[in-house]
Amino acid sequence: MGVTFPGPMRQDEVWSGFFERHYNGSRRGLAKRIFSNSGVVSRHGAVNPLIEDASGWSTAKRMGRYLTEALPLGKDAVSGALDAAGLRPDEIGLFVVCSCTGYATPGLDILLARDLGMAPGTQRLFIGHMGCYAALPGLGAATDFVSARGLPAVLLCLELTSLHVQPPSDDPQQIVAHALFSDAAAAVVLVPQGSGQRIADIAAVTDTATADHMTWDVTDLGFRMGLSPKVPDVLSIYVADLVGDLLGRHGLTLADVDGWAVHPGGPRILDVVRDQLALPESALAESRGTLAEHGNCSSPTVLLILDALRRRPSGPPKNTVALAFGPGLTLYGTLLRG
Repeated sequence: MGVTFPGPMRQDEVWSGFFERHYNGSRRGLAKRIFSNSGVVSRHGAVNPLIEDASGWSTAKRMGRYLTEALPLGKDAVSGALDAAGLRPDEIGLFVVCSCTGYATPGLDILLARDLGMAPGTQRLFIGHMGCYAALPGLGAATDFVSARGLPAVLLCLELTSLHVQPPSDDPQQIVAHALFSDAAAAVVLVPQGSGQRIADIAAVTDTATADHMTWDVTDLGFRMGLSPKVPDVLSIYVADLVGDLLGRHGLTLADVDGWAVHPGGPRILDVVRDQLALPESALAESRGTLAEHGNCSSPTVLLILDALRRRPSGPPKNTVALAFGPGLTLYGTLLRG
């Protein structure tokens, strides 16, 4: 695993130094409560609002900054993952990149493959606009390639949500997004017949009737998040069946799972997963800890939690379930076995 972050920011300082002023109208009290109850203590931003106010930037300016910031972060994350795996860049058969917070052509996959020294014949796959759950289908595509071709693959998830601070408004969904989201890059290497955890299975369900509950719209002033408060209620309908079916295909039950990597879309989402699966609060320690330390980093977040589980003092889990949620409304689940 390779993980990199832009500059750190404390949630209370970001509130008092920028967002308290940003929401200086009738929504200030609500905004303060949302920031205080977000579960976020610190986070990271390529654009620090205490230094730069990006809320009035054009989309073109934000996309230019995306490329400037994303390339070194992505290079560091992938280099770290390759070093940990003992592989050279030119040994990689497939390079998968997930990102929904910026656009460039040539894309990050091409530019990073060039800068890292990957072979001209390296295959590439760019996954965009899946949002917070993109890492899991990314892992699935990389796993299928490794199994079919017998060559290593690298998955990079990189998001710079700090580029998309929106102008002040009374929309509570924007306040929630500003309170939760953060920046990160995380990369993982998959190899044939490796000695670490393996991707055993992947499951997904999409409720298209609730597609308007989570949106990511391109505007003249960056990308605007739509995040309905009904999202946790929709997840509560599906999560138990998805996890039960995923485990059942391998003869496992909830009791066999000793590692949970649940994407922390917010504290309520973690509460719903805990309650619907009847998990002890301790099962979500790494998920809540990642939210507190790093915020919601969109697609890299579930990889950050998997890394935290891998580094447990007691050793990595034997059976891990990773869960992530995003537009669609979509739930993804992945079973990893040690």
